[in-house]
Amino acid sequence: MTNPKPFLRIPPFPGSAAKPLAVAREQAAPAPREALSALASELVTARVGGSFWGQHARLPKGRDIILAPGSPRQASAMAGRARQGRYAHRCLLVGGGAPRHGIPRLPDAIDPWHLLARAERVEADAGHEIALIAALLDLPLTVHGEGPFRPLDSSTRDEEALLGCVEQAVVAGCEYRDPFTGAIMAPGEAVALLARWRALIDENRSASAIFGVARWKRVTMDALLWDGTGAPRYSGAGAAMRLRRGDSALAWKSRTPAAVLAMLDQRRVPVGEIEDGMIRSTGLGANCVPPLSIIVDRDGAHFDPRRPSRLERILQDGEIGEAEVARAAALRQRLIDAGISKYGRDAVPAARPGGARKRVLVTGQVEDDRAVVLGGAGLTNLALLFKARKLEPDAHIIYKPHPDVEAGHRAGRIRPSAALALADEIDASSSINALLESVDALHVITSLAGFEGLMRGLAVTTHGVPFYAGWGLTTDLGPVPARRSRRRSLDELVAATLILYPRYLDPVTRLPCPVEVLVDRIANNEASIRSPLVAIRELQGRLKLAFRGAN
Repeated sequence: MTNPKPFLRIPPFPGSAAKPLAVAREQAAPAPREALSALASELVTARVGGSFWGQHARLPKGRDIILAPGSPRQASAMAGRARQGRYAHRCLLVGGGAPRHGIPRLPDAIDPWHLLARAERVEADAGHEIALIAALLDLPLTVHGEGPFRPLDSSTRDEEALLGCVEQAVVAGCEYRDPFTGAIMAPGEAVALLARWRALIDENRSASAIFGVARWKRVTMDALLWDGTGAPRYSGAGAAMRLRRGDSALAWKSRTPAAVLAMLDQRRVPVGEIEDGMIRSTGLGANCVPPLSIIVDRDGAHFDPRRPSRLERILQDGEIGEAEVARAAALRQRLIDAGISKYGRDAVPAARPGGARKRVLVTGQVEDDRAVVLGGAGLTNLALLFKARKLEPDAHIIYKPHPDVEAGHRAGRIRPSAALALADEIDASSSINALLESVDALHVITSLAGFEGLMRGLAVTTHGVPFYAGWGLTTDLGPVPARRSRRRSLDELVAATLILYPRYLDPVTRLPCPVEVLVDRIANNEASIRSPLVAIRELQGRLKLAFRGAN
C-alpha cells in the first residue's frame, strides 16, 4: 500500500477551511544529513506525523504487538502468521481487516504515536505510515510487501535507511505552506505548528463534559475545544449526573446552572474555567458575536483572587524567556499602532486635547460580572468614581460606561446626573483605544482597560484585584494576595497574558492560531463574524436604551 496522504498534514478541526499544509513540487536537491537527523528528532519530540489527533484507544491488557496491514488479504496473512507463531493473543489489528481473524481491531482514526508508545513490536505494510513512526521510535519492526518504508525493517534498518525514509516522506516532492499566510515553511516550522496543535488537542482530551457554552459561541469555539475525535462534549444537567470521581469537566461558569456546579462539586469532579480571551472579537459578546479567543484554565479563573489561576502561576513561577519577551514587545506595539482592544479595532486614533490639567479615565464595568463580584472588593461603578475623585481632586475625570451596559444588556448603569457630580464628562461613544490615547492615568476596579493602559505606558490605579495587580506595575489599593510576590516587566506581563495563556482562532481558516494571526486579521478588517442573531441583539439593545430614555 502506498500512503496517499502527506505524512505531515493539518488535523480536521471542526469548521476548518484551510488549504493543505503540504503542496506537491518537483524533486528538490537532497537534504543534508544533519538537517534530516534534526528533523527526525523533532518529529519524535513533537509526536506529529500521521493522524496524531486520533483517538487514544484503551488497549487490552497484554496486547502489545501491533499489526498494521495495507489490505484485507495482508491482514489475513498477518493474523495467520500470528496464530502459527502462537502470539496472536498479544496482537492488535489497526484497520485493514475484519474481526473474524480473532484479533481485536482498532480503527484507522487512532493516534499512532500514543498507540506505539505502548507497543513491544510492530508488523506493518511497507506503505503504512505506522512503519515510519515505529522506526522513528526505534521499535522492532517487520515490514511486509513493497513500498517506500521497506528499508525500515529491523533486519536491514540503519540510520541511513531511516533518514532516507524521513526525506522521502517529509521533504522530497513537497513543500509546506503556512496555512495563515500562504508563505513557504521549512519542514521544521511545519512540525512546530503541528506540535502546537497537538498540545491543544491533547489538553482537550481530558474534558469528559463541557457546560455552559451557548450554541451561538460554538461556531468558533468548536475548533478550540476539539479533542481530535467527535464534536466537543457540550452537555446539559443530565451529563453532570453521569460523571464520577476521575472524570473532569470544563464550564463557562457564569452560564452554567448553580445546581449543575453543585452536583459536580458533590461528585468531586474538578471543573476548569472557560472565559473570553483578552482579544476577543470584532463586536460585543453581549450582542452574541462569537469569541475568537478563549481562556481555558483548570486552576481557576484569572479574575478570582481567592486562589491562583494558571495565569498567576505563569507570572509568579514561570520562566518567560527572551524570545517571548521580544515577541510580546512587538505584539504590544502592533496592538497600539492598529488601535486594537478586546472588542475590535479603532480605525481613527484620537488626539489628546490641549491643556495642562491631568486627564484621568475611570472605566465602568458590568457590576454583576464575575470579575467584579469575585475581584471587585465590593465596589460599584459609583463607588469607584467617588474614590477616583477623592484621589484626583484636581484632575479632569472622564467616566466611560461599559459597552455591554451601554448596549442595554447588563447591570451597572449610573444615572448621568450622579456620574457628573463626580466626573467632568461622560464618554459613552468613544472607543477605549481613543480614550487611552487622550488620558494620563486610569482608575479601575478590575477592568481589562487597566491592562490596555499599562501597554500604552499609562499610570494605572486598581481598586479591586485584577490579574495584572501585584506585579509591581500598578498602584494597588485593593486586597492583592501576598502570594503575588514576583516583580515582572511590562512585556513579561504581556507575554503571559496574551501569548502563553489564551487560545486564538483564525476567523479566515477557522484554525487555532498564534495571537499575531488574529491581530493581523482584525487590523485588516477580516475578523467580523455576523449572523441574524447578532443583528437581533443589536436591535434589542437599541430598543432598551430608547425605552430608558423615554422614561
